[in-house]
Amino acid sequence: MPAPSTCRASFVHGARHNVIFVTTTYGKALALDANSGGVLWEYTPPSYQALAGTRQITNSTPVADPDRQFIYAASPDGYIQKLAVSDGQPVWRTSITKLPQREKMASPLKFFRSHVVAVAAGYIGDRPPYQGHVAILDGNSGKLLQVWNSLCSNRTGLLEPDSCPQAQSAIWGRAGAVIDPNNGAIFIATGNGDWNGTTDWGDALIEINDSATQMLGNYTPADTEQLNARDLDLGSTSPVLLSGDLIAQGGKDGKVRLVNIKAIAGAAPHKDHELQTVSTPSGADLFAQPAVWKHDGQTWMFAADNGGTAAWELENAKLLEKWKNGTGGTSPFEAGGLLFVYAREGGLNVYEAASGKHIAMLPCGPGHWNSPIVLQGEIILPEGNANDHATSGVMDIWSLPSGQ
Repeated sequence: MPAPSTCRASFVHGARHNVIFVTTTYGKALALDANSGGVLWEYTPPSYQALAGTRQITNSTPVADPDRQFIYAASPDGYIQKLAVSDGQPVWRTSITKLPQREKMASPLKFFRSHVVAVAAGYIGDRPPYQGHVAILDGNSGKLLQVWNSLCSNRTGLLEPDSCPQAQSAIWGRAGAVIDPNNGAIFIATGNGDWNGTTDWGDALIEINDSATQMLGNYTPADTEQLNARDLDLGSTSPVLLSGDLIAQGGKDGKVRLVNIKAIAGAAPHKDHELQTVSTPSGADLFAQPAVWKHDGQTWMFAADNGGTAAWELENAKLLEKWKNGTGGTSPFEAGGLLFVYAREGGLNVYEAASGKHIAMLPCGPGHWNSPIVLQGEIILPEGNANDHATSGVMDIWSLPSGQ
């Protein structure tokens, strides 16, 4: 089960609740009471019975409207649906792929200025044909407004995947599309695929405008051909917006690259424009999404891989390592000066964010890339691995003492 989203103090079936929304492996959307864990409503997509137990899954996380009236959720049949917070009834359903058997809904949905932003990836094994793409939907009507394709990017709209000579270039990072809150610019990172700097953008960091009609910037490492040949996806993580014009990009090659957005601006190809390259916490593949902490006027970044967890502070346009340990984990979450990192073998580690001091280990079961969220006195964490193809799962909810 992917990370949940929350919608605080909302009315469901006429009563006020603090609500957690989750999407299950086969596309059920659930509204859960954050205090009791009880199921308030359940939406089941029409495709559920045909897909349950198969390899066709989703890891996407739903997103809520700012007005707390609706959520948007993905299902493995390739559809995005708008659901009423009050009762889970669907308002619209729109497909963002012509081949859901190959193009996977792998990453969280985003909502910005009345638009839903969704990305597509591929399944384990990279079985073609598929192309990573960004889809923009109108939140009110569900109309598919625009599609930016990472391969055959000179073509707009949904592609028949086998109509593009190139395949792969999945957008599968844990954060999916990363939105700049100032201007709505969309940052993505792509996985293995052809890169030619004109129409094909595999293993690249890409910036496009909020309507997905224009490329604003791009970057790929100098060894992009080797990354593709050795299955070392640059896009195993999503971009990380730091301070000012700085952005960090991890990868399966055990590196985190610091890039200046201005240096990669424009549609012309940019290779080898990083400001700095640092190792992932243990030098292993980075699959989890780093977290950013703004503290005392400084910017910190935290990351975890299978062999360690580390913290860096941004100083003079450089990442300076502040602490590191040998305990691995998935995507970290910072809240109240504490860092929460889930261990895939089971357990939620809690650290002091600034020092790395270990505070506690909260017991829970094993999982995959599951990530916690911490909000208003509650810690929420899903367990399990979607690749097990199970039709049930576990959600852990811890409540902190009052005032903490």
